[in-house]
Amino acid sequence: MTALDDWIDGEAPIAARGMLRAVSATHLVKERPGFGQRIVPRPGSVVASPVLGAYDPDPDYAFHWFRDSAIVIDALRVALEDGLVDATAVERLGEFVAFSRSLRRVDGRELLRDGGFRAKVQSPFQQYLRPDEEIAAVHGQAALAEVRVNPDGTLDFTRWARPQNDGAALEVLALSRWRTARPGLPAALQEAMVELAASDLDFIRARAHEPSFDIWEEERGFRYFTQLVQAEALARGAEWLEQAGDPARAGACRAVADELAPSLDAYWSEADGFYRSRMEGAPRKALDIAVILGVLHAGRAKGAHSVLDPKAQATLAALEDGFDKEYPINRERPPERGPAIGRYASDAYFGGNPWYLATLAAAEFHFRLAAALESRAEMAAAIERGESFMRTVKAYTPASGELSEQFDRATGAQVSAKQLAWSYAAFITAAASRRRAALAIRG
Repeated sequence: MTALDDWIDGEAPIAARGMLRAVSATHLVKERPGFGQRIVPRPGSVVASPVLGAYDPDPDYAFHWFRDSAIVIDALRVALEDGLVDATAVERLGEFVAFSRSLRRVDGRELLRDGGFRAKVQSPFQQYLRPDEEIAAVHGQAALAEVRVNPDGTLDFTRWARPQNDGAALEVLALSRWRTARPGLPAALQEAMVELAASDLDFIRARAHEPSFDIWEEERGFRYFTQLVQAEALARGAEWLEQAGDPARAGACRAVADELAPSLDAYWSEADGFYRSRMEGAPRKALDIAVILGVLHAGRAKGAHSVLDPKAQATLAALEDGFDKEYPINRERPPERGPAIGRYASDAYFGGNPWYLATLAAAEFHFRLAAALESRAEMAAAIERGESFMRTVKAYTPASGELSEQFDRATGAQVSAKQLAWSYAAFITAAASRRRAALAIRG
């Protein structure tokens, strides 16, 4: 056992507990007096951070993001498989499925019919409200293009980056993996999961060729991350629907997945030597950790857009090199540590710092690559590269084991939202991939 082994073994249960605090956090009460709101999370909701902020200076992350919640529920399965949580994880899954199904009934027209919500909003906050016509358009499938809702299941009536079309795809992928890993789930839950996934797949098929906002909620257009997880969700969903006795719907899913394949290949830039994260938008954002996150969350076993794809490997190498030069904490790092990784060059959000989930994504990519390789020497090299990023995360994790969203580019101090559920999820999946790589190299 090494010091890193000991730390990871100690951090893993802390991450699992931290992540679970965000799921079904019915003990929380979020007051937004400026908006006239008092929010109590419902069972099955996933708050992005259970530490309540109000831009004081921590941001207000007391929302159920469709993207984040699916990633957390997927990591909950991994935590269960690795013995970090007990069987109550299945209860949380059931609550999540029930809550997610209820969100199909979100209807902005009802909020407008009530008519009282604007009167409760204080004058300085009126500027942040969505226009009536935008709220009125949120019903039926359009509700799935919302980036987030309040964790009590009510519509978020504040201005934000919409539409976003990746949440449904990530939800399908998470549910399909739960189904494969836990075939003994209760029959009623399995039936509810099929209905939820079918609804998501209908939405993906309808929106697959439409632009939406990127994973960072900053620019609208076509994005590698979104289209990759959509394509993989359609492929996995088609298999599920076929087994559920719906071959027509399965065929429709496969057809759209096939249509997306050329679009994914088109993100490769021979001149740049990496997959561009976007077809348009700010050039400085073209090299983006979102590409690596897309590869990890799509989870393809081999071929293009998997960890075995040389183009994906080249993209991560370019990111590593770029961030090594950008952050002061990387310039004097010891050789056994990998560079701290952020989102993209010249990021400005909360000062533009390394993110735990981004640095952990680099580690997980290398561990997954190691497990997929056949050469023992190449496996060992990939594992060591993954270890270097875990050492960096260890160096900037406080003794409490808590993981925020970011850590300062110059000092390493934690920045932005505290106890971010996605950061914990990223740790759990990176640590699990590390264990599997170690087993693979031992034969």
